[in-house]
Amino acid sequence: MTKPLSHVRVLDMSRVLAGPWCTQNLADLGAEVIKVERPGVGDETRGWGPPWLPGADGNPAEDSGYYASANRGKKSITVDLASAQGQDIIRRLASTSDVLVENYKVGTLARYGLAYDDLREVNPRLIYCSVTGFGQTGPYRHRPGYDFVFQGMSGLMSITGERDDLPGGGPQKVGIAVADITTAMYASLAITAALAWRERSGQGQHIDMALLDCILAFNSNQAVNYMVSGNLPRRLGNAHPNAAPYQVFESRDGSFVVAVGNDGQFAAFCRAIGRPELAEDERFAKVTGRLVNRELLLPMLADIMRGDTTASWLARLEAAGVPCGPINDFSQALADAQVQHRGIRIELPLPDGGTCPGIASPMRFSATPLDYKAGPPALGQHTDAVLSELLGFEPEDLKRLRADGAI
Repeated sequence: MTKPLSHVRVLDMSRVLAGPWCTQNLADLGAEVIKVERPGVGDETRGWGPPWLPGADGNPAEDSGYYASANRGKKSITVDLASAQGQDIIRRLASTSDVLVENYKVGTLARYGLAYDDLREVNPRLIYCSVTGFGQTGPYRHRPGYDFVFQGMSGLMSITGERDDLPGGGPQKVGIAVADITTAMYASLAITAALAWRERSGQGQHIDMALLDCILAFNSNQAVNYMVSGNLPRRLGNAHPNAAPYQVFESRDGSFVVAVGNDGQFAAFCRAIGRPELAEDERFAKVTGRLVNRELLLPMLADIMRGDTTASWLARLEAAGVPCGPINDFSQALADAQVQHRGIRIELPLPDGGTCPGIASPMRFSATPLDYKAGPPALGQHTDAVLSELLGFEPEDLKRLRADGAI
């Protein structure tokens, strides 16, 4: 069955995470994604192990789990962009593609004659998405940067972590490369929006995606709260700046999450824990009061929560309709009945005949469901097929290009 983007061809000239995650989204949606890599080297995340992908013989393969997480469903070709022959290959592939995604430093592809202004001459309908740390304009546009840098610069680390006056206090980064992933998701949306606009206008365009821009947007309500009030938000550990109780509680035998989002849920919470009078107390009945008086309310609730087991509290709160849940590790999360029902874990075929696990796309379509028929490609696995099928190269042409080091 046709998938949403099965009519789209993407030239993926990105590596590491933000660009590849974006193009993996497009591949999941059915696009033909041709990943362009350096001959003999490839995407540097291929070597970011351990852990390594499992080989068909049971021994570790050459590519890392990190690489596999962002490159399923793609075709890999190897092209030397520094060579005139390689540059010609990219121009010809761009002329037959709908989308190009790249994350080179600003100005790098222009030196090779492969910037947007160059390629739109051969394909005016091309949607050219550039992913960089700071964007194509501004005083920092030439600076390099990784996710960690932007978590710090954006203010995200100023609100992430335990309170400074508690053990372990201080700024913390998020446990995943959230600036990369956020940028990838915005880039995916921008590309699909540009495709929709092209359907009406017939024109391609240049999309300028910056990690700093995207992670600042990701700060959402915290940043706007500051702009509205002038008060800098502070680290609250697992607490919420605009809701209470909304945090981790310790039980008799572990810990769990409670997420009370409104006054009705707070009343249900108080009844479930045997303290209905707290919801009638004018200091706590409304969310504003709970926030103003959190230093009084939350220690009281913490004492109550320590009086029973996690399983008992979760059963009581779930029965009362109060949002709550366990704090799982990945093993527990993947074994959860709801996660298993949703088919989150998938098995992807590898070129050597083996398989590797992956996490399914969360996008679910009723008319155009997604499937996963190809895992991450081996380096250069599809070079000959792509160049012969799309550009008409003959075997002798491929042999000459390979001898010259262009592919």
